[in-house]
Amino acid sequence: MSDQIQFIVEKLNQEPFRKNYNLITFDSLESVQLLQLLSDVLGEIDPKHAVDIREELPEQTAKRMLSLLGILKYKPPGSLSDLSAFRQGLVTGSKPVIHPVLHWLLQRTSELKKRAYLARFLVKLEVPAEFLQDDAVADINKQYEELMEVFKNLHKECEQLKTSGLSTAEIRRDITAMEEEKDQLIKRVERLKKRVETVQNHQRMLEIARQLRLEKEREESLAQQKQEQKNQLFHAEQRLQRAQLQLKEMHHAVVDSKPESLMKKLEEEINFNSYLVTEKLPRELESKKNSTYFLQKVAAEPAMSQSDLDVVETKINEVNAQINQLIEKRMMKYEPIDSRFSMYRQQASIISRKKEAKAEELQAAKEEMSSAERQMLQKTNQAHELEGSDVLKGDEFKHYVNKLRSKNTFYKKKRLEIAEITAEYGVLQRTEELLKQRHEALQQQLQAIEDKKGISGYSYTQEELERVSAVKSEMDEVKGRTLDNMSDMVKKLNAMVAEKKASLAPVIKELRQLRQKCQELTQECDEKKIQYDSCAAGLESNRSALEQEVKGLLEECFQEESNYRYINCMKRTLEVQLQRAKEEMKACVSPDPQERRKAIREQYTRMILEQENLGKKLREKQKVVRESHGPNMKQMKMWQDFEQLMECKKECFLKQQNQTAIGQVIREGGKDRLVL
Repeated sequence: MSDQIQFIVEKLNQEPFRKNYNLITFDSLESVQLLQLLSDVLGEIDPKHAVDIREELPEQTAKRMLSLLGILKYKPPGSLSDLSAFRQGLVTGSKPVIHPVLHWLLQRTSELKKRAYLARFLVKLEVPAEFLQDDAVADINKQYEELMEVFKNLHKECEQLKTSGLSTAEIRRDITAMEEEKDQLIKRVERLKKRVETVQNHQRMLEIARQLRLEKEREESLAQQKQEQKNQLFHAEQRLQRAQLQLKEMHHAVVDSKPESLMKKLEEEINFNSYLVTEKLPRELESKKNSTYFLQKVAAEPAMSQSDLDVVETKINEVNAQINQLIEKRMMKYEPIDSRFSMYRQQASIISRKKEAKAEELQAAKEEMSSAERQMLQKTNQAHELEGSDVLKGDEFKHYVNKLRSKNTFYKKKRLEIAEITAEYGVLQRTEELLKQRHEALQQQLQAIEDKKGISGYSYTQEELERVSAVKSEMDEVKGRTLDNMSDMVKKLNAMVAEKKASLAPVIKELRQLRQKCQELTQECDEKKIQYDSCAAGLESNRSALEQEVKGLLEECFQEESNYRYINCMKRTLEVQLQRAKEEMKACVSPDPQERRKAIREQYTRMILEQENLGKKLREKQKVVRESHGPNMKQMKMWQDFEQLMECKKECFLKQQNQTAIGQVIREGGKDRLVL
């Protein structure tokens, strides 16, 4: 308790309370002051509760505090046996009630602030059922619940963003780096523009370069579209193959299926469902009802301490021991030793347990299969939305991985070639610049010569004619090559189709033989599978019995281990208490006065003596004050009368002085008149 009060005082002396309490002043607080202090702490957690309790009734104060403590999920300590006693202590401001509440609130102030903030938006308003019959009220209630869910999601996202680790310093560094890169690119573009402006016909060359870039982008987009169409064609062929395989499997299933097998499957399913409906589900429902009843009963009871729990555990153990004794007596009384019914009962109970376990396993497997099917449908829908094709499986996925690997190696080779080409391009660009400079110098010389001879522009027109003729000849060659290539490709494709037909004929014959062999092997596999299932069922029954036995032994082991640990802890606590008691006795019996002073008993006796001496002095002082109270009051009254008397004399003296002054003035005025 002293540690608890010390913790409360330390927290109240810190921000934001700043109460400047010590242990004595805090312990001497009255009930009203304690309630106000509790209200201040609750007001720090929820600002709506920062009120002065003198302005409201005690019942309203208790109701307000209880509602907030309920929202904050505060549980009264185990020493309070009844909730009504806790409420009464909260109304009267009892210290055993207020101190634990303050300790609990001050321990987790930040967590409770967050909980109080969320409670403002997440505590659901209970609307009576008769009001919900109205459509408008029902719609508003539905919107209210939807907004509550939206608030939950937004709060979760906000918390995730707070803990995501993104700092403003990193973002600022990234922004500054991007701005520096932008400045560098702008400077580089300006340098390139200056270099290009010195070249003749640079506008025309820029336009041609822009058109070339647009055509390359168009070519890339067309190549991408072509690749997408190829992929779509490939996936469509795969879907067609899978559909054909499924159709074949369904044909085989229809051919192999018989009415007897279908009826047998239906009977097994009906038996399983009837077992679930008649035996398993009613037992589970009854057990759930019993557990809910006991849980409601436990929730309605007041909070229990550790000692109460220990008493209940001992009672349970005693009742279990009595039940076991009664069962043994009944077995000894009504069942003879040589009776064989016990063996049959045990076998029946084992079979029933196995039956229940298998039913649970089957139900769990069905649920798992249904969940897997739902997940598969979701994944396929997502795949359709993203790529528009089915998910690859088995050999198709392996083929796809091998294709990706080959593309990766091809990409690496091409990247090396591109690096070499870029290096060579740099060298060629430099040589091109040098040649352009030489060409410009020669052109200037040639133009000067043409101007001298009077035939300016001759060389330019001759170059244009040569360039146009060269372009025309190149286009003619390209057209001829493309026609030759197309004719050669058609011939090659026809030849390849004929070769594939000839090579696939013996493979198809072998495939028919392999299909017959596959059918024989599947029949043999089914027979072996039936034998395996029968053997596995027998082994599984033995394994389940052994598992039950091992499970019981493990539970006993865990129970004994927990009992051992509990007894060991109790032993340690008792040893510590015994050691403290021995040290206290040793200090009390010790002849050394310093050792005696260290004893707790001596300390408390000294404190009691000091308090008794203090109380004695205060009583003597009180006695002196009481004895001198009457004479002091009389003396004070006499002084008050004396003061009033002096005031009266003062007033009379002042009046007399005023009258003498007025008489002198009158007499002086009369003399003046006589003189006149």
